[in-house]
Amino acid sequence: MPDSEPHPHGLRERKKVQTRLAIRRAAFELFDTQGYANTTVDQIADAADVSPRTLYRYFGVKEALLISDDQISPIVEAFADAPPDLPIVDAYRHAVATVFRELTPEEREDAAAGQRLMYGIPEARGLLYSEYIRLIEMITDALTSRPDAPADHLERRVIAGAIVGVLIAAAHDTPMPDTALERSLTILSKRMAR
Repeated sequence: MPDSEPHPHGLRERKKVQTRLAIRRAAFELFDTQGYANTTVDQIADAADVSPRTLYRYFGVKEALLISDDQISPIVEAFADAPPDLPIVDAYRHAVATVFRELTPEEREDAAAGQRLMYGIPEARGLLYSEYIRLIEMITDALTSRPDAPADHLERRVIAGAIVGVLIAAAHDTPMPDTALERSLTILSKRMAR
């Protein structure tokens, strides 16, 4: 999946974001009216007024329509670049707040709609698990740029797993859980500081 910035500035980047949103919006409407399993890629492409090839270029597989990478990569990048004096979990909380704050209402609703569908579609559960594992790997790698992160790979992976565990607990069946996620990460940070 291609990464995109929360607020891309170039015309080409804005068009890519708009195309992704249009494809997802068309897919969500079809999933809602005729069910996920009964909706084909061709139907989604037709409803979004793009070719199936374009749809595959943006999403790869039908299941990927439910995942919005538009926040994941920017959050991990903001985490790696967070002020070095912030403890690890506080740096992640800072990154989430920074990226969420920059989302447009349309981007926020798109992400929430995808998350609602993902929690409600049994076929998507495996994809959700895979995305959490991918996020653990991304955070583990990003930790190498944090001055207070352990040098040991396993220790970094355990910390990343704890952060993702908090995300799972805060987000399960609750799309875009800003307040719950903020509070949950604060609890983890306090507990890790002991």
